[in-house]
Amino acid sequence: MSNANTVTAAIKEVGHKVFGGYAELLRIPHTARYSIGGVIACMPFPMIGMTITISVQHYYGNYSLAGMLTAVQAIALAVSTPLLGKLTDKFGQRQVSIPTIIVWIVAAIALTTSITNRAPEWVLYCLTPFLAAIPPWGAMSRARWTKILKGDRERTDRALSLCGVLDECMWVVGNPLASTLAVISGLLAFSFTGMCVVVGALMFLTELSTEPPSQTVLARREGITRKEYREREAAKADALRVETAAEETRRRLEREGVTDEAQIRAAIDKAVADARSGKKASIWGPGLIAVCVTWFGLGAFQSAAGISIIAFATESNMKQYTGFVFACFSISSLMGALVYGAKNWSIALWKRFYFCLAVVNLGIGTFMFAKHLWVIMIIYLIIGVCQAPTWINGNQLMLHLVPPSRLTEGMAWMGAMNSIGASAGSAIAGQFIDRMGSHGGFMVVTVLALGSLAIALIGFKQIKSSTKQPTLTEVAV
Repeated sequence: MSNANTVTAAIKEVGHKVFGGYAELLRIPHTARYSIGGVIACMPFPMIGMTITISVQHYYGNYSLAGMLTAVQAIALAVSTPLLGKLTDKFGQRQVSIPTIIVWIVAAIALTTSITNRAPEWVLYCLTPFLAAIPPWGAMSRARWTKILKGDRERTDRALSLCGVLDECMWVVGNPLASTLAVISGLLAFSFTGMCVVVGALMFLTELSTEPPSQTVLARREGITRKEYREREAAKADALRVETAAEETRRRLEREGVTDEAQIRAAIDKAVADARSGKKASIWGPGLIAVCVTWFGLGAFQSAAGISIIAFATESNMKQYTGFVFACFSISSLMGALVYGAKNWSIALWKRFYFCLAVVNLGIGTFMFAKHLWVIMIIYLIIGVCQAPTWINGNQLMLHLVPPSRLTEGMAWMGAMNSIGASAGSAIAGQFIDRMGSHGGFMVVTVLALGSLAIALIGFKQIKSSTKQPTLTEVAV
C-alpha cells in the first residue's frame, strides 16, 4: 500500500511539474476561451492542404495539379498573412477577422463545388488563392498573452509553449480528420472546416477584455490621428534607442576599466550617433531575416514530405491511413511541447534552436530510405518531439527581434516565409512524383531538408547574437 501511495504521489508530482504551469495560465480569467477558440478556428491550416491534395487527385488524377494548387494557396497565404497581421495591429483583431472569415467561407464553397464537378483547371487556380483569407489566429493569440503577461519573462515563455501545445492538438485532430473526410467527400471535409472556423471565431472574437488595443484605439485615446501617434511613438523609440546605446556603452567601458572622461564621452557620442543613424520604422534586421529564411526552408521540405507520403500511401493502397501517419508526428510533437514548455531552460536559446532543427531536418531526410508507410510513421514519432520545440524557439526568438506592439506582424512574416517555402516544396515534389513516383518526391524532401539546415547554419551568427540582447522594450511603432 505504501508503494502504491509513493507511485501515486510521484505521478502527481510529475503531472504538476508538466501541467501545473499550463493550468496556472489557463486559470487566468478569459484566457482558456480565446486560446481554445483560436485553435478551433485554425483548423483550415492542417485540413485545407491535405483536402485539396486528396480531392484533386481523386477527381483529376493529377499530383502536379494538386501540388500546384496547394502551392498557389500557400503563396497567397504568404502574401495575405503579413498584410492581415499589419492590419490587425493597426485596426484591431475583430475589425480585420470578420470580413476575412466571410471571404474564406465563400471561397471554400465555390472551390468545393468546382472540384466535385470537375470544373476546368483555370477555375481552380482562380478560386484557390481566396482560401488564404485566414486571420492570423496564432499570432493574435500570442499577442494577447504578451499583453496579459507583460513584464513576466518566465510565464510569457511558458505561454508561448502553451500556444505550441495547442497548435499541435489542432494538427493531431486535423490531419486524420482531413484524410478520412476527404476520402469520403471533399464537400464533407470543407463543411467541417467551415464549421470550426465559425465556432472558433465566435469564441475568440467575443472575448473582448484580453484583446490588445490597436494603434487606432491608442491614437483615439490620445485624441490624435494614427499617423500622429505613429510619429510620436517613433520619436519615443528613437529616444529610447539613443538612451539605451549611451547607457550600454558607459557600462561596457566601466567593465573594461576605462576612467578617462574624455574617452568615455567620445565613445558615448559615437554610440549615440550610430543609434540615430539606424533605420527607424522597420522591424527588419539580420536576425529576423535569418529566422525567416530558415522558416522558408522548413516549410519547403515539410510540405514536400506531406505530398510524397500521400503518394507513397496511394501506391501502397494505404491512402486512408495517411492522416494517422501525420497525426503520429503531431502527437509526438505535442508531447515534446508539453515537456519542453514545462521546463525553465538554462541552455542558451540558440543552442536549443539548432539542436531541435537538426533533429527534424535530418530525420525527415531519411524518408527516401523507408520501404513501408509504418517505417515513416516510426520516424515521425521519433523526430516529432523536436518539431513543436523548434517552433517555440522561433517564437521566442521573435521576442528578441521585434517590439511587442508589432509581434503580430513579425510572427506573420515568419509564418508567411514558411508558407512560401511550403508552396515551393509541394510544387516541386508534385512534378517529381508524376514522373518518378513517390521515390522522386522523397528525393526532393531529402535535398530540401539538407538545404534548409545549411541555410540555418549560414544565419548562425545573426541568430546567436540576437539571443544575447534582452527582450525588446514595448514601443508601439
